[in-house]
This record gives sequence, C-alpha cells and structure tokens, in this order.
Amino acid sequence: MQLNCPHCQKANRFPDERIGDGPTCGACGQALFSGVHAVDSTGLAALTAQARVPVIVDFWAPWCAPCRSFAPTFAAAAQKHGGRLVFAKVDTEANQDLGARFNIRSIPTLAVFSGTQELGRTSGALPPAQLEDLIQQVLQQVSK
Repeated sequence: MQLNCPHCQKANRFPDERIGDGPTCGACGQALFSGVHAVDSTGLAALTAQARVPVIVDFWAPWCAPCRSFAPTFAAAAQKHGGRLVFAKVDTEANQDLGARFNIRSIPTLAVFSGTQELGRTSGALPPAQLEDLIQQVLQQVSK
C-alpha cells in the first residue's frame, strides 16, 4: 500500500499486513493513520481496496460552512481512532466525478467502507458524540 502522510504529505509504502502495526511516516515519524487523508478518485480506490480496516470518508466542499465546522470534529476522531479506522476526505468540488459516482446529494456526507463495499452513510455535520456512536457501530459491525 502507498499512502501519503496526513501530517507532512510525503508518500509512504508499506505492506498491507502492517496496517494493524501502526505504521509511521518515514519522513516525519508520525503515525500514518492518526490523521485525515485527503484523497481523489485514485487515492480513494486504492485506500478502500487495500485497507484492512474500515474507511470513513467525509464528502465535503470548501464553500460548505457545515463541512468546515465539522472538519475539526472529524480530525479529532481521526486522532483518537487512527489505526482501527482510516479517515479520508473527498473534496466534491474538485472531484465531481466521485460525488456523482457515489450519488452524493448533500454535504457533508460520511460514507463507511469495508474494502470496496459501502456499509452505510449519513449526511450532515455530526456533533462529536454522534460521530463517536457511528464509529463504535462501525467497529462492532466489522468485528462480527
């Protein structure tokens, strides 16, 4: 798997089976899964295909005030749950093909993937407690 560090943006390569080991960035030394990964269509496809843990994707746009207000909540969850989940963001303004492909009709929308299969989605800027509930549901669902 190749993944850009969410902290310094340097590309890192590591074996898929090392995801659970908490890989760190070769450049800055920070945990690769402790932040939010900005991805495009190629990055999202690679991430969902290769990740052995669930991927939560925030579909957003820079002009969307609720999206911008939700960003710190999403980032805090990524810091807390990185390694057990992968957190990614897709700018639907810059990647309109992804918005159309995933039928995103309102933003922010969170979609949860296990491999390439979408497990579910929710729309709207969630407060921290609701996001935590969603994360716990995802973790329970994939542990079955």
